[in-house]
Amino acid sequence: MTTSPSPDPRLIATGNNVRSYAQSWGRRVRHGQLGVLPVVLGLIVIAVVFQTANPNFLTPLNLTNLTLQVAATGTISVGIFLVLLLGEVDLSVGSISGVCAAVLGVLVVNQGFGTAAAILTAVAVGIAIGLFQSLFIARLGVPAFVVTLAGLIAWQGLQLYILGGQGTINLPTGGITELTSTFLSPAVWWSLVAAIIVINLAVQLNERRQRRNAGLPARSLVQIALRQTLLISILAAAGIVLSQDRGVPLALVIFTGFVVIVGIVMTRTRYGQSVYAVGGNSEAARRAGMKVQLIRTSVFVIAGMFAAIGGILAASRLFAVSQSSGSGDVLLNAIAAVVIGGTSLFGGRGTAYSALLGTLVIGSISNGMDLLGLNSSIKLMITGGVLLAAVTLDTLARRGRQA
Repeated sequence: MTTSPSPDPRLIATGNNVRSYAQSWGRRVRHGQLGVLPVVLGLIVIAVVFQTANPNFLTPLNLTNLTLQVAATGTISVGIFLVLLLGEVDLSVGSISGVCAAVLGVLVVNQGFGTAAAILTAVAVGIAIGLFQSLFIARLGVPAFVVTLAGLIAWQGLQLYILGGQGTINLPTGGITELTSTFLSPAVWWSLVAAIIVINLAVQLNERRQRRNAGLPARSLVQIALRQTLLISILAAAGIVLSQDRGVPLALVIFTGFVVIVGIVMTRTRYGQSVYAVGGNSEAARRAGMKVQLIRTSVFVIAGMFAAIGGILAASRLFAVSQSSGSGDVLLNAIAAVVIGGTSLFGGRGTAYSALLGTLVIGSISNGMDLLGLNSSIKLMITGGVLLAAVTLDTLARRGRQA
């Protein structure tokens, strides 16, 4: 009796038809590699529920406001994504964003700095704070939880000291405020979309060629076409819907631009692979010759930088900096967004797009409940429940992969 040979895995992964691609995707899902599926399904459910409860939820006006609301927290989440990849946590990002926003306000209003100089200085402060904290974490071995918890308290105090008796600094119209009050015209947006599509297609085709030349599994042309179609559909839908209001917000472009850049760095550079390796098994990474301390240091520095940029965007949207900047639920939402988006709390697994998708989930829930007139207590309980569900799903998926 003879048995048929098992199919070559490369044929399954690179089959030139939609059926083989669907079979490969289904196999990954059954093995616990859920990817963005739970988040996408969650966004659909959220949209259906809130649109049913309030028909204004999916209007162009509300969706434009939603993108403006999530840009600042989402930018902070990009830095949190890198920290979670290491299996660490940074509790100070909210306070860092507040400090940097305070520095920005003082420089612009009290010191007469120009927009560019004030932004660069505020970002430099965020980088310096991240470097300072990383020295205790990477060099001295103090747990990141303790260091960043101390930072959360200390940087809040520094923020109050910088603002002094003023308490609140109102930013002048123009300059900083244009970051969140500028909207792209349809012509500019579609030109940007065309450039994105061409660059993305060129990158995927080049990657396919390199992998085939090296004898490695590569995506088929059908898979590339499906990915391009999905990307075009998302960008076109965003442009059409948002253009019915004021246009695509510049703040959204900035946020998604950071997500894309970090995503490319993490998947296509040696540095990105090193971060994944350290997060997966730091001892194995050290034995492989990776500079674990330097990688840890760089990640917390980058997290400080993104926290500063998030603080700048938040100040731009509110036209002011106050003692409450960076406080409240900023830290909770930044961490929850990345976890809900699919980045593992255990380190070594996740994508930069988890910051984008998770922020949309958190922002949509908050925005929808605001439309329904629910109070903050309900919002916090529901957000906490969604976070718990995401962590539980990640834990179960991890057990499935181990099995």
